[in-house]
Amino acid sequence: MRISVAADERTGVAELVVEELRRRGHEPILHGALADGERPDWAWASEAAARDVAEGRADQAIVCCWTGTGASIAANKVPGVRAALCGDAETAAGARKWNDANVLALSLRTTSEAVLGEILDAWFAGEPSPEPDDVANIHHVDEIA
Repeated sequence: MRISVAADERTGVAELVVEELRRRGHEPILHGALADGERPDWAWASEAAARDVAEGRADQAIVCCWTGTGASIAANKVPGVRAALCGDAETAAGARKWNDANVLALSLRTTSEAVLGEILDAWFAGEPSPEPDDVANIHHVDEIA
């Protein structure tokens, strides 16, 4: 799977995310502080990763900043993106199941190596719910202007 990855600095788990994706057989597309010559700021980096998803260059994205909040806000401004800030595996599983999230937002400050592995396990194991109410919610979110 092609996964766009953005971080505003190379701290915390930023580089570990890329290593872990490669270890799992995914192809990372790098943005922000992870890519030479790109503006590293969270808003620009997260937008670039989200646009990769929205425009079909990536299947999913992972966006990171100090708290993860700014990265998720910026990514969610891109039409077609549903970014979820996840600090644990249960939240990641729920984001995939009930929200059909296609962008994972992470905090560089609070995500440990062990928790990162758990979050990624849950994220990649998760699939969107086929339940009509859940599908209706996703369609409605896509229609909100």
